[in-house]
Amino acid sequence: MEFNVWLSLVVLFTVGGLTPGPAVMLVMASSFRHGFRPAMLPALGIASANVLWLVLAASGTAALLTAFPSVTLGLKIAGLLVILYLGLSTIFGPPPDMSVSSGDAPRRSGLYFRGLALQISSPLPLVYFGMLLPLYFDPQKDLLTQFGIMLATVTWLELQGLAVYAAFARWIRAKLQSARAAKAFNAAIGVVMIASGVWAILA
Repeated sequence: MEFNVWLSLVVLFTVGGLTPGPAVMLVMASSFRHGFRPAMLPALGIASANVLWLVLAASGTAALLTAFPSVTLGLKIAGLLVILYLGLSTIFGPPPDMSVSSGDAPRRSGLYFRGLALQISSPLPLVYFGMLLPLYFDPQKDLLTQFGIMLATVTWLELQGLAVYAAFARWIRAKLQSARAAKAFNAAIGVVMIASGVWAILA
């Protein structure tokens, strides 16, 4: 892969990773409730789902999906249902106990699979991996090598961007003193999660 192509890939996924969306909101909600380290479990689930999207992009399957509006619509509806569930769970779920600094102890597998399910069903990866990423593959060069470079680059950038938001949410928790403020913050995260998912589908 040529350096300028790789650099443009870095810019694309840096901007995408730092743009607030359903995945970012899920990690922020997890960090606010459970702590920074547990919040990286849904982040790993998101990164794992990206591997599947990258395979689809490399094989041309993701681009093929965009050619069939009915299939794409079905994916969008499924993604919206997942986002609505996670967003409403964040809005109406119990606030974290602000009297303890470490957060409660969640089921790790549950956090991981939340991130995995969200990223698999979200319409945003369909845009990035289905419509944009295939443009970065050079058919004249070794596909496996390009896949490895993209996988390492996308995974690293995704995890770094999500870690920034996880740290920010933990910082916010340290500043809040009341359960009411925590409830309001959770509600704001849930609303943004749902709104960004709806925006992605309409866009």
